[in-house]
Amino acid sequence: MMSTSSLKTALYSLQRRDWGYVGEFRAMASPCEILIACDQLDIADDMLDMAVTEALRIEHKYSRFIAQNYLWQLNHAYGHKQLIDEETWQLLAFAKQCFQLSDGLFDISAGPLMELWRFDPKAQLPEHARILAAKALVGFERIEFDSRHIEMPSGMKLDFGGIAKEYAVDRVAYELAECYPDIPVLVNFGGDIACPVPKVNPWQVGIEDPRHLDRAASVLAISQGALATSGDTRRFFEVDGKRYGHIVDPRTGYPVVQAPRSVTVLGPNCVTAGMLATMAMLQGQDAEAFLQQQDVKFSIFR
Repeated sequence: MMSTSSLKTALYSLQRRDWGYVGEFRAMASPCEILIACDQLDIADDMLDMAVTEALRIEHKYSRFIAQNYLWQLNHAYGHKQLIDEETWQLLAFAKQCFQLSDGLFDISAGPLMELWRFDPKAQLPEHARILAAKALVGFERIEFDSRHIEMPSGMKLDFGGIAKEYAVDRVAYELAECYPDIPVLVNFGGDIACPVPKVNPWQVGIEDPRHLDRAASVLAISQGALATSGDTRRFFEVDGKRYGHIVDPRTGYPVVQAPRSVTVLGPNCVTAGMLATMAMLQGQDAEAFLQQQDVKFSIFR
């Protein structure tokens, strides 16, 4: 049996830098890192351990790729009313807000569609008949829920992929700031970032160039706040010269047409920034116009 210390070492690494420590681990199919502006190893190790624990908790609870977990049970209720906890209620309430603000484009009930699409170099187009059948199972407006229960049509499946990672970033950032309010930290889960404690010398955050993945297209100085990026830089496939990105339009059942390669949005927290970035991607060629109306700072690559 692996010892506790060996298990921790396998989960993450902590490296010293001249400005503090950087912790690295993997969760939610993404590389994750915590930048900690602190010289004390014991504190940095505790902060990283907190981050890993919370990130894995959220992943194990809400990932649609883990059989028998909490989300799996909700998705296999076959039309029966199910009990939910307060955390899930809050996420559903936020998802409802996203659905309404996007006129139905941001829909976490699109699980049946997402099960059909695979975004890797060897992926194939799903059969049109299967897309139509899956699309008939999608529609957040048909979900009934309150603070204690949820009931959705048999066959409908929730997919928190557009929310969970950003939520995990905010949860980790909040917990670290609550326990260590005087230590600046940058939480970065696959390019979704939160900086909860003000930093005198701002963090320098590189924005990836989707056309040249080995370099940053620009660098942002962030002392506090959050940013999130949505795009098809790493999740796409091509068939007959046509590119299919991973942002699926629930109205058509197919990936969004003429969407940007990536959208980065700055916001007060990561879930808000992520919501706006994904909504912009769903707007396709109108992404820039949509974000201009939101009065937020953003960066778009096509």
